[in-house]
Amino acid sequence: MSRHRTPRAAAVLAVAAALGAGCDTLAPPYERPAAPVAPHYPAEPAGPTAPPAAKPAAGIAWQDFFADPRLQRLITLALQNNRDLRVAALNIEQARAQVQVQRSYLFPTLQLGATGVSQTGTGDAYTAGFSIASWEIDLFGRIRSLTDASQQQFFAAEANRQAVQISLVAAVANTYVALLADEAQLDVTKRTVATREQTYRLLKLKLDNGAVSAYDFAQAAGLYEAARATQALLVRQRAQDLNALVLLVGTPLPDDLPPARALEAQGLLADLPAGLPSELLERRPDLRAAEFQLMAANANIGAARAAFFPTITLTAAAGAASSDLSELFSSGGWTFAPRITVPIFDAGRNQANLEISEAGREIAVALYQKAIQSAFREVADALAGRATFGEQLRAQRAQLDYEQTRYRLADLRYRNGASSFLDVLDAQRALFQAQQALLVAQASQVQNLVTLYKVLGGGWKFEGSANGGG
Repeated sequence: MSRHRTPRAAAVLAVAAALGAGCDTLAPPYERPAAPVAPHYPAEPAGPTAPPAAKPAAGIAWQDFFADPRLQRLITLALQNNRDLRVAALNIEQARAQVQVQRSYLFPTLQLGATGVSQTGTGDAYTAGFSIASWEIDLFGRIRSLTDASQQQFFAAEANRQAVQISLVAAVANTYVALLADEAQLDVTKRTVATREQTYRLLKLKLDNGAVSAYDFAQAAGLYEAARATQALLVRQRAQDLNALVLLVGTPLPDDLPPARALEAQGLLADLPAGLPSELLERRPDLRAAEFQLMAANANIGAARAAFFPTITLTAAAGAASSDLSELFSSGGWTFAPRITVPIFDAGRNQANLEISEAGREIAVALYQKAIQSAFREVADALAGRATFGEQLRAQRAQLDYEQTRYRLADLRYRNGASSFLDVLDAQRALFQAQQALLVAQASQVQNLVTLYKVLGGGWKFEGSANGGG
């Protein structure tokens, strides 16, 4: 064992560490793939779609977008208790720890050991010292590439957490709107059931006295049972939507929730600027997560390429040995043993690993581009809804007005003997359908605006927060 002063060994190790930490990688330069979508959304003008001062959806806090205080409270509870969001946050912590683990391989692991042996006839022996076992000097960037890949995975986990929050906020809002629609439809249906039950009982009495035909009675009875079936369906649907809302919120709904607003009074911002498809790459965290995954796959190629080059590992120790414990640290020595390993024959393992990494990058490219295409389609669908729901609602409100007038006139004509009761029943059926259709359209319009807010990247910023956390 060569004997020198321990500081000299420390200096050698410091130089080696600097060489390993400062190396470049063999990963190919990253270039963002071209977005495989049109430069503008269908039916959107080529120029700006909103005044320059209009804030994009990603910059609008969800408290500013949703005006219903009951919904705001539900979203707040969901951000505190939802398990999917909690898992996404824990995935960030896991990815952060993985980065630290991978980065640690860039530096030597220093160990301290001490032993003492007492044997009959040979005396005592004591040793103590520091050691480094098989530390790889990262001359060709293999460890640095793996560290870069884990860093990109960490960034992807952070972006996924934001994407989960966006989806959660939208899911709570849409489920809440569906529940409001259920209750509104159920209210209309209960009134219809009560009206048809009165008609049913009246005609049953007339049928028993021969004042009405069995055909007219059967028609009224059928409408009455149809309304009861619709009521049962809506009761079930309301219960299921309530269960879905509780699951999203992550806790039983408290009794002190603020009063709810009606569907038509939700007050959502309808003038969200769509912008350009290219802007989604920065506004939507799910697209950023897909690109981070692509960057991680790109970094893995660098690690696979580095495997073709020699590997230099270092074993070193510095310490002392003595037969007398009191004199253990009076003298010392150190060993410095680098080893170089050159791959010669591995039955194609390194080449296969490189091909796996390159295929992984191409898969990541395809997934990234598919995510862009899906985002483009989601925005285009939501914009199509925003452009058409207004006209649909105007038409259905007009239809409801006409059906109400028709029912009133049909009832008046029947009372004056100018038409049969079948006209009244038909007008009653059409009025009920128009009432239900209008409520469904109102709910669909609100849900479409929620979806547009979501697909444009809104829902992860928290009012007053700089980092967008909820």
